[in-house]
Amino acid sequence: MDAPLPTLDRPRRIELDARDTVAIVVNSGGLKAGATFDDGLTLVDDVPQGHKVALVDMKQGDAVVRYGEILGHAVRDLPKGSWVDEFSVELPEAPALDALPLATRPAPVVEPLEGFTFEGYRNADGSVGTRNILAVSESVQCVAGVVDHVVEIIRRELLPKYPNVDDVVALSHVYGCGVAINAPAAIVPIRTLQNLALNPNFGGEVLVIGLGCEKLRPERLMPNLSEADAAANVLSLQDERFVGFEAMVAGILEMAEERLKKLNARRRETCPASDLVVGVQCGGSDAFSGVTANPAVGFAADLIVRAGGTVMFSEVTEVRDAVHLLTPRCATEEVGRALLREMAWYDRYLAAGETDRAANPSPGNKKGGLANVVEKALGSIVKSGSSSISAVLAPGEKAVTKGLIYAATPASDFVCGTLQLASGMTVQVFTTGRGTPYGLAAAPVIKVATRSDLARRWHDLMDVDAGVIATGEASVEEVGWIIFREILAAASGKKPWSDRWGLRNSLALFNPAPVT
Repeated sequence: MDAPLPTLDRPRRIELDARDTVAIVVNSGGLKAGATFDDGLTLVDDVPQGHKVALVDMKQGDAVVRYGEILGHAVRDLPKGSWVDEFSVELPEAPALDALPLATRPAPVVEPLEGFTFEGYRNADGSVGTRNILAVSESVQCVAGVVDHVVEIIRRELLPKYPNVDDVVALSHVYGCGVAINAPAAIVPIRTLQNLALNPNFGGEVLVIGLGCEKLRPERLMPNLSEADAAANVLSLQDERFVGFEAMVAGILEMAEERLKKLNARRRETCPASDLVVGVQCGGSDAFSGVTANPAVGFAADLIVRAGGTVMFSEVTEVRDAVHLLTPRCATEEVGRALLREMAWYDRYLAAGETDRAANPSPGNKKGGLANVVEKALGSIVKSGSSSISAVLAPGEKAVTKGLIYAATPASDFVCGTLQLASGMTVQVFTTGRGTPYGLAAAPVIKVATRSDLARRWHDLMDVDAGVIATGEASVEEVGWIIFREILAAASGKKPWSDRWGLRNSLALFNPAPVT
């Protein structure tokens, strides 16, 4: 007689709501046709890990339901036990924006979370950084090569003299000239650059390198300074006092060293968790994202909000199909209307590009079990936890309130990260099921794996394994507390894996305005 299979080797699936007509397969490597679950459900197809199996017989046109929500409709008859893949589900219409409930679901009453602190850098404007970084901004991409050259010199020759400065970062981009600088949508990249320089991790020190003939005048990147103060923080390469490239470099190094001296005088101090500004994002998502990592991040987000801190979630196309679940959670009708404003703006933006939300998800997302953007959105919004949405930001706007904030961005990892930095994010939590080496130079990024297979295989890239939720080894709450403590540690100087390896993605401005 064969010995019984260990619990984790038996066919296992996850269904999230009593209304669901599909569930996802948990087993590593998936399951073969003929595999039978404990309740007697038998697979009629091979089903890969994370992919959906039909729990009931579905006729063509029947609703395919996961998370208790309709993902779409069956394009053909789907017998019980069959594989429900991306080709099995027809994408439904997106929720209409003109009749959604606004501010109808108050946040659950919870006790404030007190006593949690981190070691941060307090700034003159009251914000708190998690890093002490010299940022070198630029007004036009023409000077990017010079800025990169100088940053390497600073890192190699100057930083060793200033041990309390963590790093030097070039805020490079592909904007500033050859663009319709006064087009209405140009405000998006411009305010993004303005607010990037104000990120708390840069300590209030401003250094902008310009060329001299660009459309985006360097002084415009410092609207909070007087004209004289702005001019003192700008170096233009076309200035006639510079004779030769080496003179330009020497001029930049002189200005940089002045700022390094000030930054070096700063020290970490104990700050309450209410000073945290945490961005949450997902990339390389799979069907486990909305089951393991994102719910755990959502639990951690609730802890930060309870502690008085700030959490921002983003990614319009990964919110749009679940917006009907978010508008009731808005703190006020005004916040709800702002959320709908950002959804409608992005609808128009996609339409102008002759595409729609169906351009998302990616091939890797689909390979990981996500059939369409509806399923992806339903799993994505779970990162927001259960708190009321206190504010909504247009792309590149700076956060000025605390609590849970929706910061509108595209779903692109690189663009979203850039815009969250502009909004004031100082630590990011990034969930992934397929795996990505993504990292940011300006803020620590904590990587959360949705599957234990990924966490084991990428053991020196993933910071937290949320796959233990799927296997029953830990609860959402337990992993949420782990993530919360990792946030406090990273904010205090601990380096996540991406920082330890020096993995840094380039900044990517969102520019919906015309390029001329």
